[in-house]
Amino acid sequence: MFIDDFIWLPAIADKIQIKHNLTPEEVEEIFFNQPKFRKVEEGLRNGEDVFAATGQTDTGKYLVVFFIRKANNVALIISARTMDKRERRRYGKK
Repeated sequence: MFIDDFIWLPAIADKIQIKHNLTPEEVEEIFFNQPKFRKVEEGLRNGEDVFAATGQTDTGKYLVVFFIRKANNVALIISARTMDKRERRRYGKK
């Protein structure tokens, strides 16, 4: 999977920044640093499923980002946070 553009809803960007202390730039970085993707659930619209991307920022933070995959390699970001210990162990093994 390849994502090269992002849609940010202002309320989601604010929540991620306030609650998880992550900037939109940090969240987007993981998509360009060899992330691992997994499908989380079927989308409400055909072809718009929910995925999780796990990866590292340029500064080494380990993040998990939830997004809806849209047409033309676009991700609608719906949540992002730092990986927990279990996720980090699993990420390191793949």
